[in-house]
Amino acid sequence: MRFDFATAGQILFGEGRLADVTPAAARLGERALLVTGSNGERAAPLVAALRAKALACVPLCICGEPTVEGIRTGAEAARDERCDLVIAMGGGSVIDAGKAFAAMLANPGEPLDYLEVIGRGQPLAHPSVPCIAIPTTAGTGSEVTRNAVLASPGRRVKASLRSAYMLPTMAVVDPALTLGLPRALTASTGLDALTQLIEPYVSTRANPLTDLFCVEGMRRAASALPRVWENGGDREARASMAWASLLGGLALANAGLGAVHGFAAPLGGMFPIPHGAACAAVLPHAIEINLRALRQRHPHHTALNRYEEVARILTGRPQATAEDGARWIAALCRKLEIPPLRAYGVTDADIPVLVENAARASSMQANPLALTAEELMEMVSRAL
Repeated sequence: MRFDFATAGQILFGEGRLADVTPAAARLGERALLVTGSNGERAAPLVAALRAKALACVPLCICGEPTVEGIRTGAEAARDERCDLVIAMGGGSVIDAGKAFAAMLANPGEPLDYLEVIGRGQPLAHPSVPCIAIPTTAGTGSEVTRNAVLASPGRRVKASLRSAYMLPTMAVVDPALTLGLPRALTASTGLDALTQLIEPYVSTRANPLTDLFCVEGMRRAASALPRVWENGGDREARASMAWASLLGGLALANAGLGAVHGFAAPLGGMFPIPHGAACAAVLPHAIEINLRALRQRHPHHTALNRYEEVARILTGRPQATAEDGARWIAALCRKLEIPPLRAYGVTDADIPVLVENAARASSMQANPLALTAEELMEMVSRAL
């Protein structure tokens, strides 16, 4: 048994933990860059508390997903404001932006100096300035991961800033912040969380510690996600989904992902599709095609046993087969009214480029086996 594990410096979990942000921020810095989504009003109580502690607060709104240019200009503005701390409060895009700003405030140059794939890929030379990540959705687990996904609209791609230096100083997961999520966002982010528990569990890089997180997270999500979709005010289900999302973040950061996220990156770069929606559309088809390929080419692969365990957890039936698990997920996606990829403008003509880009994605490298181009084409075709 030999593996590494890394996560945020400190994790605070539970209803009401937002109140702990202010004293922590006061210990970490003097001028905070506060990164929020388009609805910055949700952060108003936090802003008031920070200012009551005489902590300067510089607001910065991220509308949509963070871009390379947006991070460059935002970091320049934050340097001009002499910010020495970043607080990111929002969904995965906001937290990714916050981690990127924290990295750029501590390192010279611009994002392209450090960006994978489309940049120069240089390693960060210095640890990020302190960063407090506060998720308001239950899906990405970005509060405990070491990368930030940035879009480059001109190139129609997404790429990551990635470094152990980018792990947040503190992750504050307060399930009460997710109570107002709309039903569609609850569904897509929740299925992203479920994907990020299944893929690390069957990954080629799975380890005994991440397995514990995945099993616990899948059990919670299997019960809580349908409930919270039916009743967004179900506090117990909201807390379970926030917990499952955190566990998925811990798992993926240390065990990797798979084909679903291999497609999510190019889909998000080429089309106006939120990350969670892309994952939700592809998930059931990726599992079905992975299972078929494993049975055909590697009938004794350990991933088949893991897929069977996934099925037992999700269905609650001790005798469930791996294919039963795939059918359960497909039924859940139908129940949660997940739109197909065509709803975001994806067509058959886009499939070859999507497959080419997905095959090169870093997430694809941890898939249980290498899939053929034909299998990848079938996967995305089914998701249309």
